[in-house]
Amino acid sequence: MTDERCDLLCLDLPRAEELRATRLAPEIVETVAARMRALADPTRLSLVDSLRRGGELCVCDLAWISGRPQNLVSHHLRALKAECLARSRREGKVVFY
Repeated sequence: MTDERCDLLCLDLPRAEELRATRLAPEIVETVAARMRALADPTRLSLVDSLRRGGELCVCDLAWISGRPQNLVSHHLRALKAECLARSRREGKVVFY
């Protein structure tokens, strides 16, 4: 047997049933997992941190802060937006997140 599995069935049924009855709905689990996957990328995590600390920033600012090309930053911001982890607004020719 491996160290990751019980060698004996030792179910704490009342506790297990309580937790099973209050587990997260599958659609919530999928949403949270998708958002965590979006944050698993170092560039996206860095962008989210910059937005959290700096508030609303334009794509140019975020590219400068992250040291990444603007087209790459835009790509990652679209991914964050798709997972509802960022919002954008356009002001003339400038896009703010």
